[in-house]
Amino acid sequence: METIGVVGAGLMGADVAQLAVESGMNVILHDSDQGNLKAAHDIITGRLDRYVHDGRISSDERRSIASRIKLHNNMKDLMNADFIIECITEDLEAKRELFRQLDKICKPGVIFASNTSALSITQMAAATQRPESVIGMHFMNPARPMKVVELVCGLVTTRETFEMAKSVAKRMGKKCVESKDYPGFVINRIMMPMINEAIFTLYEGAATAQAIDKTMKLGMNLPMGPLELADMIGLDVVLAVVEELYEGFGDPKYRPCPLLKMYVAAGYLGRKAGRGFHTYET
Repeated sequence: METIGVVGAGLMGADVAQLAVESGMNVILHDSDQGNLKAAHDIITGRLDRYVHDGRISSDERRSIASRIKLHNNMKDLMNADFIIECITEDLEAKRELFRQLDKICKPGVIFASNTSALSITQMAAATQRPESVIGMHFMNPARPMKVVELVCGLVTTRETFEMAKSVAKRMGKKCVESKDYPGFVINRIMMPMINEAIFTLYEGAATAQAIDKTMKLGMNLPMGPLELADMIGLDVVLAVVEELYEGFGDPKYRPCPLLKMYVAAGYLGRKAGRGFHTYET
């Protein structure tokens, strides 16, 4: 497994691409937007420059790592990938359409991994002629420091596909957990209701955003409060996942808080927008 295709050059795509090149693999980083590709490349090379400055790697190592990543905005260039990880928007039909296109381009045996945090792997796989080779590969955000990757098999995903995805994750230095193909898998099924309840607590005026986060950090020994975490993830992503849980399980305990919907409608999406439940410098 020497060449990884990463589709989507946002923050997650950049992180996954960097993990791959630092582990010795070649990366084809694809995005239809040339601006996104440039931004991702700048992020990765900027980090490598800091590593050299801090003495973590040599200048020669920096050049070697940087040389292993190639930027492409033509999807047909992904035909040379051995394994593909998609990191596009959290939208089921967008991911299904991407896999339909990749299915026509990529050679037989290439595995399609989705970095979805909640959507059905089985439904994505059904859009292809290789459903046995489709798997969920959920990197936590931010992907580089977080140690775990959640592997999710669809209805017909083979153990061979699972083991191959596991070997890629382990090569990137990650620990793997296997989850069933239920909405939200394991991590988000547990984490998102906590975040949603924290938003309800704010919505109902029980405490300020600062007090909610301080209480949870000091009382539960969490590294960041639930509202800070929501801002880091992106409130649009949080809403999409909570709505997926609500629709998938039909259980009112997953009902998205109206304040969350209001913030997303207003464009208060968290850190990336400079404002969510807290404010940030952009």
